[in-house]
Amino acid sequence: MTQRRMATALLALTAATVLADSAVVTLALPQILRELGGSVAGVSWVLIAFNLVLAVVAVPAAWLLGRRAPGPGTALGIAVFAGASAVCASASGLGVLIGARCAQAAGGALALVGCLELLVALTGERRGVRLWTVSGVVGTAAGPVIGGLLTEAFSWQSIFIVQVPLTAAAIPVALAVGKRTPIHPECAVKHPDSADFACSTAHSAHLRPGVPESRRPAVAPNVALALLSAALTAALFLLVLLLVEGWRTQPATAAVTVSVIPVAAFLAPWVARALQAGPQAENVAGCLLVAGGLCGLALLPATAVVATLAPQALIGLGLGLTVDSLTGQALHDRLPRAHHGASTITARHAGVVLGLAVLTPIITVDLRHAQAPAQEAITAAVLDAPLPGTTKIALAQQLGDRLLAERGRVPDLHPAFVALHPPPAQQPAAAALESGLNEQLDRAALRAFRHAFLAAAGLAALALVPLLVTRRNVR
Repeated sequence: MTQRRMATALLALTAATVLADSAVVTLALPQILRELGGSVAGVSWVLIAFNLVLAVVAVPAAWLLGRRAPGPGTALGIAVFAGASAVCASASGLGVLIGARCAQAAGGALALVGCLELLVALTGERRGVRLWTVSGVVGTAAGPVIGGLLTEAFSWQSIFIVQVPLTAAAIPVALAVGKRTPIHPECAVKHPDSADFACSTAHSAHLRPGVPESRRPAVAPNVALALLSAALTAALFLLVLLLVEGWRTQPATAAVTVSVIPVAAFLAPWVARALQAGPQAENVAGCLLVAGGLCGLALLPATAVVATLAPQALIGLGLGLTVDSLTGQALHDRLPRAHHGASTITARHAGVVLGLAVLTPIITVDLRHAQAPAQEAITAAVLDAPLPGTTKIALAQQLGDRLLAERGRVPDLHPAFVALHPPPAQQPAAAALESGLNEQLDRAALRAFRHAFLAAAGLAALALVPLLVTRRNVR
């Protein structure tokens, strides 16, 4: 029993790690941007590439695993994921990192659909699907927090170094479970001669004899999952960029800040049970909460980290109410299980790609448009500062160099003031000027992110459409 629990925990941890990778580098992107170069749009491909490949490969991976016992295929997928993680950690250029992320996703797709089958094999149909689904929700929500803490404590490379032993430990488990069928305790009685996973479909059909095999995915929950995933990208990718790049928050502080989302998502099931709402009401309420939280981020009353906490709590509650429920609906009474699990993976990660594809150009354009007003405001503030003319000229040149060097990004003005070396009598005025300029940049950054947050809120609201249409058809 202890071995079974350990195997279950390792497979669930692997599924969570793979799905966490869709967002785990979010807080590391600013550091990757500084070390490897490029632009915000370019470095966003570290996220886009992983999610795009995972969305494309998931269904073919399920087809491949469905042709034979899933143990060896799952082990192969985990091995590819772990090996590609090692390449990511040693990448010296953005192109190599993006290529390795593609390989990670290809291996991760095999690992994910295989883990679904193996978890069901170890724990039974309902518990296995539930464990797989919850692992994905926890991994997706907690990924940026873990990535941010590792980046602050060590480096962005440590994110990928940790993944190697974490996932590789599940390789022998996947092989052992494949050899050890029966796939369920009941199957040992029903199919005593079975030596592999060939009885998987037969067992599921025996448990649910009225359920036909269907390769047709559940459209409404998958479309809603895709749109919600696109919206949640803003809550993770854009919010982290605002905190770290816009407001110059340390990665560890940003990680603690965005931990509100997974904590709220974890508490959401208890809130739902207390309210005794049905699944449909939970899904609708969850979409509205995500949309409302994103609107709250777009309309923050102040440029302070604490102001983001309440909107994040709404987003986390919405995440906890919807993603688990919609994934369960997409898998409920549908066989083959791996194909429908792969469809939910495709939907969710296609949604992430959609979100990044829609939101990245918006924020890039808005940051570019904010540059000219920022330059004018900086110039006016320097001219009005109580500093000697020669000091103003030197400072203006330093600030201009900083703005040009970080074109298209929110500039860090501190090096310009460090290079100024003002005499002691001028230091209070210089410090006050730096503080005032940083406050202006914080407000400008918030304005630049506003349209992207509102667009993401619109995507969350659109997720209501397939849910309400389905409800009307049922009636």
